[in-house]
Amino acid sequence: MSDVPGSVDLLATIEDAGLVRPAGPVDVVGGVPARFVAEPATTEQVATVLAAAARHGLTVVARGSGSKLDWGHPPTALDLIVDTRRLAGVVEHAAGDLIVVVRAGTPLAELRQLLAPAGQQLALDDPLPGATVGGVVSTNTSGPRRMGYGTVRDLLIGVTLVRADGVVAHAGGKVVKNVAGYDLGKLVTGAYGTLGLVTECAFRLHPVPAAQAYVRCRVPLAGAGGADLVGRLVATVRAAQLVPDALEVDAPVDGPIELVVLIGGTTAGVAGRAEAARRLLAGAAGPGPTGADLEVLVDAGSPPPWWSRYPWLPGGTGLKLTGVLSAVPDLLGAARTVADRHDVPIRVRGSAGTGVLYAGLPANAEPDRVAGVVEELRGAAGTAGGHAVVLTAPDRVRDRVDLWGPVEGLELMRRVKDRFDPEARLAPGRFVGGI
Repeated sequence: MSDVPGSVDLLATIEDAGLVRPAGPVDVVGGVPARFVAEPATTEQVATVLAAAARHGLTVVARGSGSKLDWGHPPTALDLIVDTRRLAGVVEHAAGDLIVVVRAGTPLAELRQLLAPAGQQLALDDPLPGATVGGVVSTNTSGPRRMGYGTVRDLLIGVTLVRADGVVAHAGGKVVKNVAGYDLGKLVTGAYGTLGLVTECAFRLHPVPAAQAYVRCRVPLAGAGGADLVGRLVATVRAAQLVPDALEVDAPVDGPIELVVLIGGTTAGVAGRAEAARRLLAGAAGPGPTGADLEVLVDAGSPPPWWSRYPWLPGGTGLKLTGVLSAVPDLLGAARTVADRHDVPIRVRGSAGTGVLYAGLPANAEPDRVAGVVEELRGAAGTAGGHAVVLTAPDRVRDRVDLWGPVEGLELMRRVKDRFDPEARLAPGRFVGGI
């Protein structure tokens, strides 16, 4: 990368405070190497770093654990990585109000441990181990329990972020009913760090349930027949008064589809609702061999091994598929059909209860075939009333596909970006439409 005017002055400005160092060989985002890495520990230090970067016109990308740095496009330029791992810990835990204020670099697993003694939880899952609060907000990732507890946008009630010019902004607050500035939290959620660097988040908490049970149902049918049966099972669960926390489906490359209902609450209540779910699922297939072969069991211990895990391995291609609830069987069936047509193994997994599924393809799949799969699944998702987005893919696949596909409101998103970051220095090019 060519020298950036004034970049040496950046070091002189903030190196003495121990906030910045020259980048090393591992300080890369999407194959683009950085020049410097800043490691601030407070919002004020982040503001100092971004103000100095603004004076010298440096491009900036935030980095937490790095678990999702391969999502989105590579940055079009990268001078400075702001590493948030020192920006960690709980600022305030108002247990009586079920509120926590936490710094962005805090791993979700660590936050879970910190809240556990109070019998409380932030009901967000971490499909990628090591995920931080800031990374989850920036990419808007929610796991299985989104059905019962809501998404990141639902649980986030306040945010502190530093703008591209180094100015600190606050929105929302520590009271659930305080909606002042709430739209700012919605804007930065899922914006891939293109609007500002989030330093603190205030979340609404929930009590940890006294008991949980996983009602697991294996569907013996393959192909469209299995997908249709899953649809009937999902509709049966949703129509009942079970109030599940999650309703997940796993459709492997080969073999039966598995549907799992997560039920949480009091010990006695969970036992009764889990048994009711078992009976409902066992009877939903109807008479005949299919109903007789349907395997349903209640597991009060651990979830299945695939639970809250994306269906792709590192280096593979991962897609997010959305659609209306009634179209979940159509998406499952389309994945099987497309896999056979292009001779590419596809595993689908996700929330059958909210219409958010994920598809995984192997790293060694031919790029042209992957491009064909993406095109057809994007069409199927559109027909289902949703979208298909490529979250991550090998470089040779990225060269062949449009990661985001058609996006409504793109011009409005560009105008928002211009207001927040007129010089386009924050995560340039990482988001939809090259934002």
